Amino acid sequence: MTTTKIGFASDHAGFQMKQSLKISLEKKGYQTVDFGCFSTESVDYPDFAHPLAYAVENGECLFGVAVCATGNGINMTVNKHAGIRSALCWTEEIARLSRAHNDANICSLPARFMELEEAQKILDIFLHTGFDGGRHARRVEKISLSPDTKL
Repeated sequence: MTTTKIGFASDHAGFQMKQSLKISLEKKGYQTVDFGCFSTESVDYPDFAHPLAYAVENGECLFGVAVCATGNGINMTVNKHAGIRSALCWTEEIARLSRAHNDANICSLPARFMELEEAQKILDIFLHTGFDGGRHARRVEKISLSPDTKL
């Protein structure tokens, strides 16, 4: 069993998938933090994505899971945060490579384009794949821009 905290955020389209994924991880011994939304009533995903991103940036949660209809909007939102490397994962291999090569810390999922079973497999791979480091670390270090970055 693990005590790793995983943060969750969704919009209304991703609510059911988020709830199911949370329950699945809790059964495996993970602690979860739910930043919303809390129903299928129409909401704006940035209201929930930003608190998730802050929690991952600040170390409150080791990883995050962001779910919306396509996965795109919520993924774009969390990626506005300097400390976030969120990957839109729609296959198991993309989930694996996003961790191994990009050290992704948030897994974004497209609720309307995959079944729950596939989302569970993708999330499991995401959470259990380590970062390869090496040449990939050099690349990851170049992702965030600072005021003195020369292009």
